[in-house]
Amino acid sequence: MSDIDDLTDAVLTASRLLIAVSARSLAAVEETLTLPQLRMLVLLDSRGPIKLTALADLLEVNPSTAKRMIDRLITSGVVEREPNPVTRREVVVVASDEGRRVVGEVMTRRRAEISRIVARMPEHLRHGLVEALTAFTEAGGEPRWSARDETPERPRDHAEVD
Repeated sequence: MSDIDDLTDAVLTASRLLIAVSARSLAAVEETLTLPQLRMLVLLDSRGPIKLTALADLLEVNPSTAKRMIDRLITSGVVEREPNPVTRREVVVVASDEGRRVVGEVMTRRRAEISRIVARMPEHLRHGLVEALTAFTEAGGEPRWSARDETPERPRDHAEVD
């Protein structure tokens, strides 16, 4: 078995735990959102205004699927449509104040549970985990998130609204 296979198996196993943590943190805050809807809401919160097609690309779904999800999230009050701040001719979607509140609360709960898990890890392995997970998330294109700042890092270019 190769190093890549070993790492893939370890990440898959860890992802089961992280999905369980995510589901528990979401269930404690919002009973009507699904994990895919939360993923969309987190992207909207972390990236700011974005065109529907760009959001669909990020989620790797068809634009029609993204539109149906957005419509449901608008109905539930966590997402809004706004004029594109760059062109004013198009519409972009953004997390509403309520959507940002939900993301913040879910992330706070998730952070607390992950913190308890990390605290049970041997201390000498924690630094390596930070380096490995940072490299993993950067390779996957995920913006850094820190509940300590209460805001995610947003990409410096706002190509999603151009």
